[in-house]
Amino acid sequence: MLIALSQFNPIVGNIEYNQKKMLHDISEAKKAGARLIVFPELAVCGYPPEDLLLRPSFYQDCLNSLNELAKASEGIALVIGHPEEENNERFNAVTVFDQQTAIAHYRKLSLPNNEVFDEYRYFSPGGEACVFTIDGTAFGVNICEDIWHPEAADRAKLAGAEVLLVPNASPYHKDKEQERVEIAKERVKETGLALLYCNWVGGQDELVFDGGSFALNTEGELIAHSPLFEEHLLFIECAGNQIQSETKASWPSTDAALYQALVLGVRDYIQKNRFPGVLLGLSGGVDSGLTLAVAIDALGADKVHAVMMPSKYTADISVIDSREMIERVKCQYSELDIWPMYEQFVSTLSPEFEGRALDTTEENIQARVRGTLLMALSNKTGKLVLTTGNKSEMTTGYCTLYGDMAGGFAVLKDVSKMTVYRLCEYRNQTTIDGLANPIPERIITRPPSAELRPDQKDQDSLPPYEVLDAIMEAYVERNQSMADIIASGYQEADVVRVVKLLKINEYKRRQAPVGIRITPRGFGKDWRYPITNGYFA
Repeated sequence: MLIALSQFNPIVGNIEYNQKKMLHDISEAKKAGARLIVFPELAVCGYPPEDLLLRPSFYQDCLNSLNELAKASEGIALVIGHPEEENNERFNAVTVFDQQTAIAHYRKLSLPNNEVFDEYRYFSPGGEACVFTIDGTAFGVNICEDIWHPEAADRAKLAGAEVLLVPNASPYHKDKEQERVEIAKERVKETGLALLYCNWVGGQDELVFDGGSFALNTEGELIAHSPLFEEHLLFIECAGNQIQSETKASWPSTDAALYQALVLGVRDYIQKNRFPGVLLGLSGGVDSGLTLAVAIDALGADKVHAVMMPSKYTADISVIDSREMIERVKCQYSELDIWPMYEQFVSTLSPEFEGRALDTTEENIQARVRGTLLMALSNKTGKLVLTTGNKSEMTTGYCTLYGDMAGGFAVLKDVSKMTVYRLCEYRNQTTIDGLANPIPERIITRPPSAELRPDQKDQDSLPPYEVLDAIMEAYVERNQSMADIIASGYQEADVVRVVKLLKINEYKRRQAPVGIRITPRGFGKDWRYPITNGYFA
């Protein structure tokens, strides 16, 4: 028997669109001779539907689509994830159709409520095992989080399953693809079941789903897997609990995967929300250089407009390097001098500022003039502004509200400064759509600066980035205490400084645009610290 795993890219809430994608894959699977096709978790509506799940009409619309899909189950069984409402309870469910009839039903047992997941807000847990038979083989069903714990897989085994089917909506973070495989191997070792894992692919707000659907035989060997970050139909031959396949796509290196996640996240956010293109401020620095490269790779040069906005503090080489990058990537480019507008702001405010020394206020005015110009261009053209700040800056508040934080999508929001450098080097060593070495070397090697005052350098205001990033990773991503970080060898003054900056800038992060998550903990769904907060440890 041939089984297909449909790794497709949905649009959350666009039930009609998702139905068409599924019907397409059903047709392709039938052409290949498949007897069974597995779709990802909540395939009908996409994941995560969030508070759409609180609307009663949403369930009826999903049910209508499910009934239409069932008509395509002539000659091929369908394993379809969908939301379900019954007796004022909601469930994350799967229904199996064969010959236009529902032959099995399963409700997710383990509901994740950590990291970016919030399923207890919406769903009740199921409990009953689901096992169905197709052409003599007994299949069990688990859903995503179920396989991160032994109970659901054990129940399927006890109910007679030979092969475990696992529809998933598992978002990406660094090295997540290997983590999933290792967890699945534990379930195979415990149960002796072959396991087929089907995952989403695509960007959904801050989340990126990387795909990487795979199959493990009863020995826990990885016998097949889909590529990352692209749609794919993975075919598996199955005879009882014995499975085999010749499809084993290569998976990218860590840095390549991080870069591809950013590209997919930008492409899907712009295309699914129907923006005609993007704008970004190009400074001649490494962050805006990487953001521009990602935007070009995601959307094509014709959809990208870079704007250089120099002041008298902008170094000549910043303008020269920006022009050089534009020569390489060939996108639309403008230069807008901000100094006359800045001087008008300062002149207007001078009676109010009389007797007060120059400080970061004047620096922030420059950033806000730039933000205003970008947002004006956005209003006029409909293009979305991409912000260029990185996670290190977001941690410490080294960014300006309504200035460089002004925009609609934060590409590097979860990318540390040191990772920015690595990804620039990766991109320059890689040819994508015929474009090689897009970022001039000096943009990468020169000391970073906001260029808002004479001879300004980032490291005048912040610890060295390699130190800052390590402290940030320990405190934010691994939840270590200040005492633990100091005990691991970092200077107490640096740790206290970084954590203090993190704490006092929560109000900024709360107002920041949504941005792509690539680490186990970003400043988005999985970061919910109070702004008014007296805890410091």
